[in-house]
Amino acid sequence: MADDRTQKVARPSLSRQLLPAVHGLLARPLSSYYLLIASSSLLLLIGLTMVFSATSVKAYRDNGNAFSAIANQAVYALLGLVAFWICQRLPAGTLRDLGKYILGAAVVLLGILDVIRALYSVGVLGHAGIGPIRTNLLWLYFGPIGLQPAELAKLGMVLWGADVIARKGPALGHWRELARPLFPVVGLLFVLVGYNDLGTMLILLALIVGLLWAAGVRLRVFAALGVLGLAGVGLLIAAASGGAGSGSADGENYRLARLTNFLQPIEKCNLADECYQIIQARSAIFEGGWFGVGLGKGVLKWNWLPEASNDFIFGVVAEELGVVGCSVILALFSVLAYTGFRIARRSADPFRRLAATAITTWLVTQAVINIGGVTKMLPITGVPLPFISAGGSALVVTLAAIGMLASFARAEPDAAKALNARPPSRWVRLVWAPLPPLPPQRQPGPKSGRTPEGAGAGRRR
Repeated sequence: MADDRTQKVARPSLSRQLLPAVHGLLARPLSSYYLLIASSSLLLLIGLTMVFSATSVKAYRDNGNAFSAIANQAVYALLGLVAFWICQRLPAGTLRDLGKYILGAAVVLLGILDVIRALYSVGVLGHAGIGPIRTNLLWLYFGPIGLQPAELAKLGMVLWGADVIARKGPALGHWRELARPLFPVVGLLFVLVGYNDLGTMLILLALIVGLLWAAGVRLRVFAALGVLGLAGVGLLIAAASGGAGSGSADGENYRLARLTNFLQPIEKCNLADECYQIIQARSAIFEGGWFGVGLGKGVLKWNWLPEASNDFIFGVVAEELGVVGCSVILALFSVLAYTGFRIARRSADPFRRLAATAITTWLVTQAVINIGGVTKMLPITGVPLPFISAGGSALVVTLAAIGMLASFARAEPDAAKALNARPPSRWVRLVWAPLPPLPPQRQPGPKSGRTPEGAGAGRRR
């Protein structure tokens, strides 16, 4: 009987039986780092290719240069790679200090954007701008330089929120600790972002939920957040009728229309008006079939598919690369999600664990919302597909977040020990990334039931 129990305990897992090679690769100290670099690099290359395919004909018609749009995207990709390189080199302490400054800058820029949009909507301003500062929906321009403050808000919330929660440690289980200063800042951010962009506000909500879940906050807090979140969404939908964002006081509530169009069958929609976007996206998916019509040969993107290079670029992928191409992108995002949560699980530092969870939740949620909107599995919200969609601020901030994940992956205890045991040459450390710090050695002592500070904020009930 004892022998049977010993054999049952010693039986290898299913992964060791069926996939020994994969299990061996995943067991390597730097496997998280290499998986992250491989998946994000492939997504970036696919994105540049699809942006060129979606914009070349339109760019040629507009200015006679088919490469103008992809040239701009390539510049942003280069800036994003620089941001990746910088964030990969920064230690965790520096990232924690930068969080409050990035979030503060995002709040100021969002305030400027919302004030100008509000003054323009009520007729105080003749155009959406003051001097060299002008706005265009989610974009804020200072002369020729444009950015999306909501993208900075995501990055700032990751760093600042992870720092605040890590500092509070087990005390976060009490409501008064959540109310100072986390919830007031989160509420302010929701209002500033949601005024113009309900989709990004939902991504921020998912990011906050990921942070609190990783911190071990009790389940009743999530229930309260859900109620407040639904109430906030309802208020922002109602605010669109008063001119919030791109809404109009004398026009249709576009936020409510997107929700109602999602709930009713396509056959009952006005195919020339409110259902035009989803019909064209579904047509692109249908035309692509299993293997697609061929890269660059799709025709719906030229005149019929709206925002083909941005919000609906997944429709271009479906038409030109088919189900196979879509499956590749879904597989790469799945690898990215697995790797991000793996990094969070293996991080010994509470700040790295929380930040890695928040970044992964943010990118995966945004991908799900975008793809779900294109395929009519979710309402259309107008958020871009990470790595794939055209856009400057979004791509730079996304690659900066991947750089942070790469830094956290190198700081995993086993990875740090392996890198310090056989360090690369000095020029590699100077050009690419410095050696991560070694994890602190645990001192032997009496056993206790206490958890390390910051390991969890409280038991879930």
